[in-house]
Amino acid sequence: MEALVAITYRCNAHCHMCNTWQHPSLPEDELRPDDLKSLPGVAFANITGGEPFLRTDIAEFVEVLQKKADRIVISTNGYFTDRVLALARDYPNLGFRISLEGLPAANDELRGLKDGFDHGLRTLLGLRALGVKDIGFGITLSDRNADDLLELYQLADAMGFEFATAAVHNNFYFHKFDNVIEDQEHVAENLEELARLLLRTKRPKNWFRAWFNVGLVNYVRGGKRLLPCEMGSDVFFVDPFGTVKPCNAMDASMGSLKEKSFDEIWHSREASDVRARVCSCDTNCWMIGSVSPAMKKYVKVPAMWVLKAKLTGELPQIKGIHENPSR
Repeated sequence: MEALVAITYRCNAHCHMCNTWQHPSLPEDELRPDDLKSLPGVAFANITGGEPFLRTDIAEFVEVLQKKADRIVISTNGYFTDRVLALARDYPNLGFRISLEGLPAANDELRGLKDGFDHGLRTLLGLRALGVKDIGFGITLSDRNADDLLELYQLADAMGFEFATAAVHNNFYFHKFDNVIEDQEHVAENLEELARLLLRTKRPKNWFRAWFNVGLVNYVRGGKRLLPCEMGSDVFFVDPFGTVKPCNAMDASMGSLKEKSFDEIWHSREASDVRARVCSCDTNCWMIGSVSPAMKKYVKVPAMWVLKAKLTGELPQIKGIHENPSR
C-alpha cells in the first residue's frame, strides 16, 4: 500500500495550472502529526501540499511517517532552500522532488514565483552536496513549457537526478477545470522523443518510465486510461484536514483521522462506497501517484512493451489492460 499525505493547502507559488494557492487551508484547521499515528505500514509515502515547507512542524510529520513507510519522498517547489536542507541533514534517507516547470523563464512565469527556478536549482545542488541519494525534479506539461521538456531531462541526466513528468489535469485538488492543451501533437511529439531517449539508456527503470511517458502521450491525446485505477484500495490520500480520500482527483471522503482510526475508516461502509465510485470513474487521469502502483501490479503490460521497444528500437503502439484481457 502507498500513501499520499497533503499536510497543507497553503502555497507561496501562484501557479497558472493550479489554483490551490487561492484556497489555502487555515493553520488551525490542518491535521497534526499525531493524527497520522494510526496509519498502517506502507511501502511508500509522499508528503505534499500546497507547499509542505510552509509547515514549521514538517519534521514531526517525518518522524511519524518514517515509522510507517519504507520510503518517504517530499514534493516541494524548492523555494525554501534553508528549510529543505535543514530537514535533509536531520533525515538523510528522505527523498525530495522539486517542481521545475521549465527553464527559468517558463518556470517563473508558470509558477508565478520570482526567481523560483534559481531557488529550486539551489535546493537541488544543496541536497546533492549533503549526499542525499533520492533527489529529482519534475515538470507538469502544458503548451507553454513543452519546448523545455527535453532540455530539462538532459539537465537531470547530466546531474544524476531523477526526472518526473506530468501533464495538466483538472479536478478539485487543483481548483482548476479549465486546463487544456491546445497543441496536443506538439506536446505528444516531445514526450515521444523523451521516451526514445529513456529507452536508449542502460537503466531498466528508465525503460519503464518511457512506457509511462507514452501513456502520458495517450492521455494528452484523450485516450482511455491504460491500466485499472485502484486508488482507495492500493493507495490512499490524506488531505490537510485529516480526511482520507481515494486520491487527489476524487473528492470523496472515507472518513476523518481526527475522528476515527485509519483501520475503522478503511473498513467502513463509506470506504466501500468510495471504492465503488473509483471503479466507475471515467476521469482517465494519468498521474504517477496512481499509475506507479498500477504498473507494479500489472507489470506484464509495460514489460511486454519495453521488451518489444528494445528489440525493435522503435516505440511500439501502446496498449492497455482493456486491450490485453489476458494480461
